[in-house]
Amino acid sequence: QVPLVESGGGLVQPGGSLRLSCAASGDHLEHYAIGWFRQAPGKEREAVSCISSSADFTNYADSVEGRFTISRDNAKNTAWLQMNNLQPEDTAVYYCAADWSITTVEALCVMGGYDYWGQGIQVTVSS
Repeated sequence: QVPLVESGGGLVQPGGSLRLSCAASGDHLEHYAIGWFRQAPGKEREAVSCISSSADFTNYADSVEGRFTISRDNAKNTAWLQMNNLQPEDTAVYYCAADWSITTVEALCVMGGYDYWGQGIQVTVSS
């Protein structure tokens, strides 16, 4: 098990920014790919952005490309999702996930490949 805890969510106005954090306790994230996924009310969970274990590769959904940035610091056992220019359609519960077996770019944002998930955190974009 890899306990993951998300933080940094909340309510923000359109055009605003939030920075989500994903922290792991009891294990070292350096060997794990990290993914951020989100689920809006009435919609299926979707991939937002993912990063390889060594941060060599990243992947972004088209809807967030240029607005969101994924990063990680393995020494701190933490990954982040910087979200800028947030829009109402970004409103969702955001989840971070980790898995050690994801080693290819093609598999990086495949949701079914992630075994470890956080509880999720609400992000609401509204005026």
